Amino acid sequence: MNRNIFEIGERSLDRELFEPLIETRQLLVERIISTGQTTAEGEWYDQPRDEWVLLLQGEAQLMYENGSAIDLKTGDYLLIPAHQKHRVSHTSSNPACIWLAIHALLG
Repeated sequence: MNRNIFEIGERSLDRELFEPLIETRQLLVERIISTGQTTAEGEWYDQPRDEWVLLLQGEAQLMYENGSAIDLKTGDYLLIPAHQKHRVSHTSSNPACIWLAIHALLG
């Protein structure tokens, strides 16, 4: 089935959408659509696998537990090592953020 990574469709975007595109025990490739959602204050992602993330559309900001922040715009990508605590502190809603995230053990 042919699909388009940028197609949002008629979905309700009152919450973040996590859509697995490829999933095995060693690998997860997912599309994430954010429309202003952020990680709750005081909560941190602490993932068991490395995450390579590409922001295909929109603007966002990630914060790390040490207080540093990274601003992302369309086309920016980064690698978040496994167990590096981070949170999403901003996502744009117009346009929506469309992320491509690849989770795998790289080391």
